Amino acid sequence: MDTRLIIMAAMVTITLAGCSSAPTKPAEELALAKKCDKGLDVGYKELNFSNAKGFGGSWEYTKAASLLSAAKVQSGFGSYTGCIEKVKTARAYIRESRK
Repeated sequence: MDTRLIIMAAMVTITLAGCSSAPTKPAEELALAKKCDKGLDVGYKELNFSNAKGFGGSWEYTKAASLLSAAKVQSGFGSYTGCIEKVKTARAYIRESRK
């Protein structure tokens, strides 16, 4: 019985250690977080500007809005690289919607 308990405890410890998301380089993590936040701010401003100029109904605008929402979620979970990529793609769609 004690052996099973030790094995279970070891398995849980290994699993939790593998799932931890503690940054290995906090300075890099902070830089990515700032870049993600700045990109989201700019992206939403561009999106609002496009909407005000009458491009709110375009397909590109809709894709950009969805990507910015997904980027915001990724930012909340600490996936800043994915956030930055989604923001870049969203901003490209916003530029495309204005053409």
